[in-house]
Amino acid sequence: MPDHTIHPVSHAMTGGSHGLLARAYYHVKPYLPLGLRWAVRRIRIPSILRRNADSWPIDESASGRPANWKGWPDGKQFALVFTHDVESAAGLHNVRKLAELETHHGFRSSFNFIPEGPYEDPAELRAWLEDRGFEIGVHDLHHDGHLYESKESFGLKAEGINHYLRKWRAVGFRSGFMLRQLDWLHDLNLLYDTSTFDTDPFEPQPEGSHTIFPFHIQPPAGVEGPGYVELSYTLPQDSTLFLLLREKTPAIWQRKLDWIARNGGLALINIHPDYVDFGNQRISNKTYPVTLLTEFMEYIRSHYADAYWNPLAKDLAFWYRNRHPANAPAANTPAPRMS
Repeated sequence: MPDHTIHPVSHAMTGGSHGLLARAYYHVKPYLPLGLRWAVRRIRIPSILRRNADSWPIDESASGRPANWKGWPDGKQFALVFTHDVESAAGLHNVRKLAELETHHGFRSSFNFIPEGPYEDPAELRAWLEDRGFEIGVHDLHHDGHLYESKESFGLKAEGINHYLRKWRAVGFRSGFMLRQLDWLHDLNLLYDTSTFDTDPFEPQPEGSHTIFPFHIQPPAGVEGPGYVELSYTLPQDSTLFLLLREKTPAIWQRKLDWIARNGGLALINIHPDYVDFGNQRISNKTYPVTLLTEFMEYIRSHYADAYWNPLAKDLAFWYRNRHPANAPAANTPAPRMS
């Protein structure tokens, strides 16, 4: 495994021109048919793939380990974290099925729910998940693309998000559409955030963290607080692979997992129960067959057996915060610059 002393997280990870374009898009998004939105996104695929052929799905620069890295617990080769964003009533309907599938394969995961979005607070479902060892996280507030329109409006929404973090006893957050202003998240009572990725040119703000390891986001000057841990997703989202790119197998997931395992990093995936078809075995414009998930889970178990650590996202964040304190000396390592 390469041992880079510079942790490559100094790349732009906030708004910029992409943020302005994204905000404009989400004002008109409700009026655009779903089929049209997917069609427009697919038109851009060839050019995106050409421009990013050297950095997606694998960005070799992301393999650099953090300074003073001592490895994963119990000498595990890599860490494996499953997360899920539940974005619709259809997704709610599939949550139990997805959780049972993971349990069958020996995994546990985090389910992120929208507090004030297209469905009511699923209190009974949250309790069912927690009773079985799963984690609950907060996914945005309204999931409408407007979370970061202004610092003033974000401050008001942060009060609402903090309310649900307390009510749900949650410590993790992910914004809708992976939009982000990481320095604003210090207004939230978080242990960790998962709104970034190592490399994903298909997102509205395509700048990546360029790392397959956790890292700290410390408060800017004049802001009090402990900061939080950032966990980038490092395996492509299921919607990107199977709905946007129309992949017929989990081969890209398998290839990226193999690379992460070789480099001893964090394999973090975001799977939407909304898009998983537990009945029909074909890919459509809205869903993909559950057999793709089953095949990937079986691949993990058969190829890596006891080589991975599969914590909940919160457990990994707690471990990283305690094992790698934000104020620990890190020679030759610049502070992350999120601008």
